[in-house]
Order: sequence, then C-alpha cells, then structure tokens
Amino acid sequence: MPLNARLPGRMAGVAAAAMLALLCCAGVASGAGAKATAIKVTALGHATFLVESSAGTRIMIDPWLRQNPATPAELKDPTRYHLNAVLVTHSHFDHAADAVELAKSADAPLISAFEWVSAQVLPDKLKLGGNVGGKFRIGDVTVHLVPAMHSSEPSGRALGFVLTFADGRSLYHTGDTWIFGDMALIEEIYHPSIILLGVGGGPYGEDPATAHLAIEKYFKPEVIVPMHYGTFPALAQQAEVEAAFGKDKRVVYMKAGDVDDF
Repeated sequence: MPLNARLPGRMAGVAAAAMLALLCCAGVASGAGAKATAIKVTALGHATFLVESSAGTRIMIDPWLRQNPATPAELKDPTRYHLNAVLVTHSHFDHAADAVELAKSADAPLISAFEWVSAQVLPDKLKLGGNVGGKFRIGDVTVHLVPAMHSSEPSGRALGFVLTFADGRSLYHTGDTWIFGDMALIEEIYHPSIILLGVGGGPYGEDPATAHLAIEKYFKPEVIVPMHYGTFPALAQQAEVEAAFGKDKRVVYMKAGDVDDF
C-alpha cells in the first residue's frame, strides 16, 4: 500500500492520542487542589461530631444530642443516625449522654476507656473498651486511643482519639484536655491533618490562647476546628476564640449542623 494511503489512519491515531492527552490535562486542571478522597465532618454542637470516611464508614464522637442546647432540633434524635461506631472521650454528660442509646439503635460498638465501657448495659459484642495506645479497626478507619488531661466520672480515664484513613490522613479529636508535652508524640506518630480542638477554657480545660499555643508548639495541621465553647456562660465565647487564633487560615468555625469535606 502506498505511504500516502496510510497517512489518514496514522493521522487519525495521532489526533485521537492528542485529544486524549488534552482531556487528561483538562481533568487534572479541573481537579487541581482537590483531594482524591474526602473526610466528611458534621458538627452537631459542643464536642459532638459525625465523621465519615470516603468509603462510608460513619463514626460519632462524644454524642450529646437530646439535651444539647446547641444541637438543632432535627438532629437531636439518636435513632436517626446509621453508625459504624460510637466514640466517647470521657464519661461526663456533655460527651456521653446519648452514647449507649446510639450504640443500641445503630448496633454499633461503643469505644471508650475499658472500665467505663465495661459498666454499660450493652451486649458484649458492642463493648470495645481500651486504654491509651490501643486501637480498633472500624471499616476502613483505624481508631487510636491517645492521652488527654482531664477527669472522667464515675470510672475510666479521659482520652483523645486519632482516626487514620485509607489515604494516609488522620483526624485528632482532643477531647477535654490541657496542653501536655506528649502532644509532640501524637504529632510524631500520627501527623494529624485535621484537629477538632477543645478551646472552652473556664473551669474545665484549656482556654483558647492555650489551645492555640498547643497548635503552634506541637502540631502542623491543615485544618483546625475549634470546639467545646460557647455552650455555657462559663465557657469561652466566639469572640475570645477568634481573638486567640487571629487570621489563621487553617481555622474553620463550624456551627451545629454544618457539614464540611476536608
């Protein structure tokens, strides 16, 4: 076959390849800055958050819904949530009030300090008690138990949680705590990219300025979500939190009912 008879086919092939390259480049350009996977976080008021992985694993942390003045009425019913796990940093009412009902209604394990979980009226299969350094696999998420400096009544100890995801990122819920030196180890081991940060101060924990110091001294997150403030008069209010964090562009203020993909 003469060479010029083959040119149209070759040209068509080249054109197709060029078009494919352009489409690929356009796809890259349109997705520039976008994450391959998203961690969905729903604020439910105070220190209560629903965290959902890209694969659909749904974990609620510190569930206080029914009596939480910050939780919108349409989000208060614990039976509306379809969960894979319920996490409780410590047993104070404003972190644990709806935990057992949620675990029962969703048939989802309750994860917290061993002594407190063991005392709850739940089927044994739903009791996942642990201690600092422990971890549990929930779907595509690994839940790590880390220290917190706070009380827990009537039993157990205060914890924080680090959730690690399939894409290598992690989310740290500090629970109620004071700044402490082992936060450096939490950063070294887990490198949390999202931190749900207790800032409430008052009689109960670190205030906004101290919480900001903890970030500056120990962590390098992409996203900081202040929590546990403004719910009661004794806690820090919005203006104090904003003054402490200034114009830090990593800070995301989430009202109860807000949903963000990080």
